[in-house]
Amino acid sequence: MKLVTYGIEQKVKLGVLNSDEKWIYPLSSMGIDYRSMQELIEKISESELQLAQHYCGLENGEIRGAAPVEEVKLLAPIPNPRQDVICLGVNYMAHAEESARYKKEKFDGQRPYAVYFSKRVNQASANGDGIPSHRDIVEDLDYEAELAVIIGKEASHVKPEQVKDYIFGYTIINDVSARTIQNRHKQWYFGKSLDGFLPMGPCILTVDSIPYPPKVSVQSKVNGELRQNSNTELLIFGVDHIVSELSQGMTLKPGTIIATGTPAGVGMGFDPPRFLKPGDQVECIIEGIGSLVNTVTE
Repeated sequence: MKLVTYGIEQKVKLGVLNSDEKWIYPLSSMGIDYRSMQELIEKISESELQLAQHYCGLENGEIRGAAPVEEVKLLAPIPNPRQDVICLGVNYMAHAEESARYKKEKFDGQRPYAVYFSKRVNQASANGDGIPSHRDIVEDLDYEAELAVIIGKEASHVKPEQVKDYIFGYTIINDVSARTIQNRHKQWYFGKSLDGFLPMGPCILTVDSIPYPPKVSVQSKVNGELRQNSNTELLIFGVDHIVSELSQGMTLKPGTIIATGTPAGVGMGFDPPRFLKPGDQVECIIEGIGSLVNTVTE
C-alpha cells in the first residue's frame, strides 16, 4: 500500500493510491482522519491500516473525494521531519571505492563498522520541486539515490530479528550533496544540509507491501542517462543491523527517517567528475516505490 501527502484545492490531505495508481483516495473519507503523516505514523491502528488497504482495490467512483493523480500535487510524504534524517555513509562497497578514489585516499576494502551522520531538513522537497544549486557557495553539486526506512513505533534495544516490527514503511530520498563543502569541513553535515537538499517521495510504501528484508533495485538517471544501478541486497549493513545497532544507544521515535546509503555512480565517481548544473533533471527510482524527479535550478 502506498500512502501519500498531497495538495488539492489549497488543502493538504493524506491519501492512499488505488491499485492502478491512477487515483488517490483521501483517508478522511474512510474515517481515518489525521492532521499529518507524522501523526498518522504515531497513532494509526492496525485495523485502520487494513481498512485503507481494502479501499485500495475499489473503483474510483466508490470513494467520495477521489482525485486523479494528475490533478493533485504530490508533496513529500513527511514534509517537515521532526528530527534530522539519520544517514548511512559509504554503505555499498562500490560507492566506498569511488568515494575513496575521489578523495585520493587508499581504500582497503574493509568496512567493519557502519558510518552514521545526520542531515538537517527544515522542509523536504516534493517530486517535481527544484533542487537549488546554491551556486554562490556550491561548486560541485551531486546526487545520491537512496532507500529510506521510516520507523513506525518507539524503538529501543531492538534485536535484529525484531526490526521489521518497528518499521512503518519506505520511501525514496535524493541525498543531494555539495562535495567541496563536505570535504572542506572534514564532515558531511553542512554540505548535505543546505535548503532544498532532501527531495523525498513520491509516497510511503508500507512495510508489508514487499518481502522483508527489502531487496529492491536502486537507480538514478541524469537527463535520462542511467548513472546508478544497484540493489539493496548489496548493502554492507542491512536494515536489521542499522535499526538494531542505533537502538542500542538511542531511542528511535516514530517518524524517524533513516537513509540507508547510496550505490556507486554518483557524479564524483566519474573521471572526470560529472556534477550537476542548472537545468539537469535527476530521477531516483526504487523498485516497488516509484520515481522521484527533480530539476536543478539556478
